[in-house]
Amino acid sequence: MTENMNVVITGHVDHGKSTVIGRLMADTGSLPDGKLEQVKASCARNSKPFEYAFLLDALKDEQSQGITIDSARVFFKTQKRNYIIIDAPGHIEFLKNMVTGAARAEAAFLCIDADEGVQENSRRHGYLLSMLGIKQMCVLVNKMDLVNYDRKVYKQVVRKFSRFLRNINMNDVTFIPVSGMEGDNIASLSKNMSWWKGDTVLTLIDKFRKEKAPDHMNFRMPVQDVYKFTAMGDSRRIVAGTISSGTLKDGDELFFYPSGKKSRVSGIENFTGESPDEVSAGMATGFTMTEQIYVKRGNLVAREGEKQPQVGNVMRVNLFWLGREPFVKDKEYILKTGTERVRMRLFDTVKVIDASNLNSDGMKKMVERHDVAECVLTTQRPIAFDIVEDFPETSRFVIVDGYEIAGGGIIREAIRDNQAEYRDKVMDRNLKWDTGNISRAERSDSYGHTPALILVGGPEDIRKADFAKKLEQHLFNQGRKVYYLGVQNVLAGLDADMTVKRHHLYPEDRDEMIRRLAELSNLLMDVGIILVATVSELTFDDREAFRMSVAPIDVQTIWVGSTEGSDVTADYTIPDAAEADSHLVSVLNLLKECGVCK
Repeated sequence: MTENMNVVITGHVDHGKSTVIGRLMADTGSLPDGKLEQVKASCARNSKPFEYAFLLDALKDEQSQGITIDSARVFFKTQKRNYIIIDAPGHIEFLKNMVTGAARAEAAFLCIDADEGVQENSRRHGYLLSMLGIKQMCVLVNKMDLVNYDRKVYKQVVRKFSRFLRNINMNDVTFIPVSGMEGDNIASLSKNMSWWKGDTVLTLIDKFRKEKAPDHMNFRMPVQDVYKFTAMGDSRRIVAGTISSGTLKDGDELFFYPSGKKSRVSGIENFTGESPDEVSAGMATGFTMTEQIYVKRGNLVAREGEKQPQVGNVMRVNLFWLGREPFVKDKEYILKTGTERVRMRLFDTVKVIDASNLNSDGMKKMVERHDVAECVLTTQRPIAFDIVEDFPETSRFVIVDGYEIAGGGIIREAIRDNQAEYRDKVMDRNLKWDTGNISRAERSDSYGHTPALILVGGPEDIRKADFAKKLEQHLFNQGRKVYYLGVQNVLAGLDADMTVKRHHLYPEDRDEMIRRLAELSNLLMDVGIILVATVSELTFDDREAFRMSVAPIDVQTIWVGSTEGSDVTADYTIPDAAEADSHLVSVLNLLKECGVCK
């Protein structure tokens, strides 16, 4: 079976990458019949000099401006393998398009004009290729005809760019002197450069190593959605998504992250024909489970006995920024990885790097357009991901600012935060959980709603509890299975062994109280009810403990009273506790939007 490989070609604007590809296609007879003559005739009719780049630049505005705007794909083959050559734009304004094209590649050519030499975008593209995990790169020192095929000029470019590449840990890089316009060292060795005895572009491309096929890697599948069928007595719940890597077989035991809950595949579903026994990387598929655990979009699925993903909400990343506005600390963004979408913030900038010269600024606390940075990000809740050394595909992310993709990058490390120990305990609990014969999904069907946890937080104030009880009453009147739990009830019973001093627990006892209350909440979520729980002086860490315990159940936070000194960003805030009752309809509308009530 013939191999397939994606190769990207990039470089500074007007350094001739489109010309190199056009010449390679022409000199190897890879163009459609009559294509070369057609383009030459068109140039003659318009009194326009013929360029091999015109064979690639199919968009009208690209030909008129002489630049590549979007990533064009060219199909090319040798006796060894089939190639898709991705012609990525070089202009700095289209850097996002260049990254999109390069992200799909296994190897790269980077063009540098011998006459102009190394430009800032040459270095920027080299850095981004490295950051995207492309380990195989060849630098084409192009337009050697413009410098009379001078070997010294070629050597100067090699020395200068090699120093830059070594600084970004790209050590095994090949250089080839070429002329795309004249065809030197493209498909055959150049007579004009007798001093060159190395590879041509044609021979070098076959020396690129094929990456290990993704179906031979550990299993990963981001959950796209869960579909339920009810027609003609069909009670299936199908977990659907596209497999990123590995294979899935009927009977496999799976783990769903970030919760760490497990189930077994009871059948693989094919929407277009007979259901297979096995599916592999790149396939869109669905499967049913023996135990109907609660799964939702954004979960990452792994298989038992294989390397498991990371789970956390603090991560060290390398990112590039393309947004019009700088990436700053005091702003909320959206992070997307796989099918997961979560609110996030910039926690810290370790260093900001000008990718064009590798100058770094460890004191700079914002990331500006076209900067590359090493940062620490925090997400609103724990998510599942991989680090780039383990699985490049599931380590990549993009950052959305408003309605635009403003940045992206790779995750280098999961940082253990102050919730990490409890998170480990929760995942261990989920792995050992013994379910009854009635699943959570069946209870939801019977009750007519999904379980939910509503935390009512705020300062010490009895009106907070009054509001929570009225909320319980309204939900009950709507036919919801709902229960109010006041923290005093827990202190009087479950937490009676704890030390209370002047109505306050010692810090270590408070942490344990929150843990117990979170575990109790998880039990009630498994029962399938809506729990309305009051927690005085609820903190960010408290809420994260609840979220971890009941994941992937939604947690809604209602804050009653002054927010002064609070580190919690509530889903709904009632600034004046005395006016809490007037907010009841608005809170019910919020819960309706979340699917908690009618």
